[in-house]
Amino acid sequence: MKINQIIIALALFLTSQSYGQQTFSSTLLDSKTEQPIAFATIQFNSNNGVISNDNGEFNISITRAIKATDSLMISCLGYEEKRIPLLNFNNSTIYLTSKTVDLSEVLVTNKNYTIDEILDKIKEGLTVNYDYSYNKRKLFYRTSYYDEMDKYDVKLEKSTIPEFNQLFIDSLLQIMPKNNSNHTEILGELYGEIEPEASQKMDILKACRLYDKSKDINLNNYEKRFNDIFKKYVKRDSYFKIKSGWFSVKEEMDSSLFGDTNEKEEAVTDALLAEQQKKDSIRKIGFLHWRKMMIHNFENNNFIDEDNDLNFIHKSGRYEFEIADYAYINDMFVYVIPFKPKRSEDFSGTMYVNTEDFAVVRVDYKNVKPLSKFSILGISMRKYLKEGTIIFQKNDNEKYTLKYRDETLGEQIGVKRPFKIVEKNKHVKGRRKQNELKGDIHFIVRNIEKTELIVFETHMISESDFKNFKEKPQVSPTQLNQYNPEFWKGYNIIEPNKAIKEFKVMTSE
Repeated sequence: MKINQIIIALALFLTSQSYGQQTFSSTLLDSKTEQPIAFATIQFNSNNGVISNDNGEFNISITRAIKATDSLMISCLGYEEKRIPLLNFNNSTIYLTSKTVDLSEVLVTNKNYTIDEILDKIKEGLTVNYDYSYNKRKLFYRTSYYDEMDKYDVKLEKSTIPEFNQLFIDSLLQIMPKNNSNHTEILGELYGEIEPEASQKMDILKACRLYDKSKDINLNNYEKRFNDIFKKYVKRDSYFKIKSGWFSVKEEMDSSLFGDTNEKEEAVTDALLAEQQKKDSIRKIGFLHWRKMMIHNFENNNFIDEDNDLNFIHKSGRYEFEIADYAYINDMFVYVIPFKPKRSEDFSGTMYVNTEDFAVVRVDYKNVKPLSKFSILGISMRKYLKEGTIIFQKNDNEKYTLKYRDETLGEQIGVKRPFKIVEKNKHVKGRRKQNELKGDIHFIVRNIEKTELIVFETHMISESDFKNFKEKPQVSPTQLNQYNPEFWKGYNIIEPNKAIKEFKVMTSE
């Protein structure tokens, strides 16, 4: 072979293949509105695909060499499918075009069903369309918790301890953390029947946690400041009468306030060091079993379960439905069916139903009123938010299994009460009453919990495969002080949102 032929052959070879694991990232936007396209499917092959996040962002890793013919297939409800070659992929924004559906194309193989007939067929298909057998699911799971203090007010009416004055209280409130968040992420494989009560086994491959420990330390600092003041003014044999509204509680004085703190801390430290290895093992076991249970409950907590609060199918008579449109999603024609409560039910939303087998392949839902609320004696609680998306896709068994789910829950807790703390001591001469604090408190805290689950692969296994699999609790979450894109490099995950990307532990000077 001539030298120029060798060079040409080598050039063709190098341009047709790329070695090693590669990660491809981009953002999906609507070609007309330039708005992010959430929950789109980005597929490399039947066993490798991800879902775009709320901002239309995605990140997919390919573990084998890239060929000239390789591409990503991008599909989303209401949009034209788009194929993106990988050879010259440059991570630039990808625009999708809205898809129009020819109604005659849908109806040519389908009877023109009424909404009641469609609902009946959906109910009939719940037991046959979805896969409840033994499966192995490779998945990524993320939970995020956000706390926001909307109101923090303490008015001190009376204090016989000089240090406990309004200025001191205000200074504590000023430095108190007003918001906090933590995020846990898990990549793993879940084994078992896809049924609510079925036992599961899990192999956690990797996990991390974003958490600001310093905010816990701040709370410990507050406790130390209070204890120092108590040591100065409160007698050893005192007890407290704590009153708030109609209730009164008696608390004995904690003798640990007067002990040798350093000596106790050293003893505790020695004990902890001696038990560290054992506790580390217990921690891994606990992490595995707790997360396994949470993931399994989350994947089953949907409209298929008759007792679920997403009851718009099983109790369809309590809702209003209409066939609003037709759409094309993942090679399926679907009915687009919005629903809303007739009277007292909690949710409205839209479900997408395959016109061939009447399987619900996607649901978007949101509550229309607070799910629960109460207020008694100045303590209130209101669950004001529950919204999410559930997406199913067909597996190798031609039945539907969960592909993606996200849900956001929100609640608000309030405390608005008077309080009185009275120190009494029966071992002193004269009046037993020693000191008194009196005032009013008003706190309002919002808690938001966001959960996301994507199932990359679902494979059928036998019952014996399940029984023979041995769990090995070997992973506890890696503690991260800030978002690190390198941690998940080379793995397929749900692209994090802005709050996670901007997470960073604020260290004190």
